[in-house]
Amino acid sequence: MLQQQTVIKKNLWKNDLIFPATMWLASRLVIWSAMLLLAPLLDAPTGGKAATFGLGVFDAWDSVHYRSIATFGYEYINDGKGHNIAFFPLFPLIVRGVMSLGLPFEVAGELVNNVAFLAALYCVYFWVKEYNGLQEARWSTAVLAWCPPTLFTAVIYTEGLYLFLSSSALRAFEEEQYGWAALCGAMATATRPTGIALIPAFLITAWKEGRSLIAYIAGLTASGGIVLFSLYCAIEFGDPLAFINAQKGWRSTLGFDWQGWWKMLMQITVGTTNWQNGSLKDPLHPLLFAVIVALGYLIWRYRQRLGAVKVEYGFAALFLILWIVAGDPLINTISVLGGAYLLWHLRRQLNYVAVIYGFCGLGLIFVSGGTWSLSRIVYGIVSFSIALGVLLSRHPRWGYLTLCFFAILLASFSVRFAQELWVG
Repeated sequence: MLQQQTVIKKNLWKNDLIFPATMWLASRLVIWSAMLLLAPLLDAPTGGKAATFGLGVFDAWDSVHYRSIATFGYEYINDGKGHNIAFFPLFPLIVRGVMSLGLPFEVAGELVNNVAFLAALYCVYFWVKEYNGLQEARWSTAVLAWCPPTLFTAVIYTEGLYLFLSSSALRAFEEEQYGWAALCGAMATATRPTGIALIPAFLITAWKEGRSLIAYIAGLTASGGIVLFSLYCAIEFGDPLAFINAQKGWRSTLGFDWQGWWKMLMQITVGTTNWQNGSLKDPLHPLLFAVIVALGYLIWRYRQRLGAVKVEYGFAALFLILWIVAGDPLINTISVLGGAYLLWHLRRQLNYVAVIYGFCGLGLIFVSGGTWSLSRIVYGIVSFSIALGVLLSRHPRWGYLTLCFFAILLASFSVRFAQELWVG
């Protein structure tokens, strides 16, 4: 009987329908527990506020803009300041539709984002399983569900909806279901600016793989969301690029922000205090960084003597210490540069359209004119989670260490968001 129960449990765990749902639920429980149970026990932090138990913890930062759009509509004046027209329309439109059923904004926003993210996990799971295999699918799903910016799929943001629409569009295009690719692509470009990366990804893939004319039409049709939004801006505000001009309140210029990247590099190596003062006010930070680099070199040099297990756990411990020392600048830098390396390293083992979409998304990041929220923006480009999942499927020990680190960081991010501290 006990053996039968063990077999049943193993079969259930391997069930295609249960695994994505389990990853979704487990990550939600960590996020919601940290925000609703842990954060209210803590004192108000400097620059933030004391968290309270209630749905209000999910409604902060960009959520405020989605609330105003869903409740009152768009507003815009071309005065160089930030306006809510900078936020794309599909998510608040759907939330408003759910609100029409009598639900408050917080409940409607939570339902839309979380349910859409669950659908995204299923889409990625089955897509990767078809192309790469079961283990790759499970690891990719786990990475997508536990990567720290998944916090934004559990609060009132667009990440869950965008991940579902973009991954659905990519999968449909890969399988030559061009009608679905065009529809989901158009909806994605109506959800987030990064949806624009789908258009060149489709066109380049169609050219590289010698696809038919309808593939090019589907690629161009994916621009429908942003085209319709631009038309709305022209009619309502007399400015078809209002959603771009409204970004001036947050990003004064477009283009590669080399100063921002240099700042992050300095924050990682010499520390924020030393960078801000232009002198060595905090000698401990650069000393710790030098020690971490030296230890990393020694571990790598003597890796044959130490053995694989000690080497992997050693690097994991050093990275954890480096994160404690460097913080968010390290996460942002690793997200972009590490993601770029992964895509290139695994380019022959991933869907071609996913690889091209990832690099097009990186191009948008580099010309965006800013270096904040990088980890969240990279997370919204599903190609990177798939690439990391495929890599970890071949190195399970790395994978479990990575997921443990993700869980720690996710709980930290959740508490910070509940306290209205900047997360991304």
